[in-house]
Amino acid sequence: MKIKTLILVLFTGILAVSCISTRSTIKNIDDNAPEPIITKDGWFLLTEFSKDKKYGYDKDYPINVYYRSVADEDINPKRFLNALTGPKGETITYKKIESCCPFPTKRNEMGAGLLDVYEITWPGLAKPIRLYFNIFEKGYLFVPKGFGLKKNE
Repeated sequence: MKIKTLILVLFTGILAVSCISTRSTIKNIDDNAPEPIITKDGWFLLTEFSKDKKYGYDKDYPINVYYRSVADEDINPKRFLNALTGPKGETITYKKIESCCPFPTKRNEMGAGLLDVYEITWPGLAKPIRLYFNIFEKGYLFVPKGFGLKKNE
């Protein structure tokens, strides 16, 4: 009887520790960030370039584009990417390649979210670039290092 009780206590403790240890490692969430402005062309109006080389390139520093409903979950990464060019004004192409990196969030019924990974290319780029997007949280939006910005007409 004592061994069964001990095993049950140990199992419960391990289970509790594994649930508690799922802390967010995302460093750039900011609920006070303003809602992005959408241009007449349908992309986000970006005005500042990131000074942080990790911004977007590192899962702990994703591009936090936030969305309001599940029906719009892919629209904000596209609005962001459609505002970008290559460093010399090249037209970029992109595709969502995976979701990864679970983290806790209060903005999802399940209590957890995943980052979306997009692969970006442009003519002359030797190797595709991967950027991480967080659709659940807000943050200030910047043009990632190595990218240019479309001109608003």
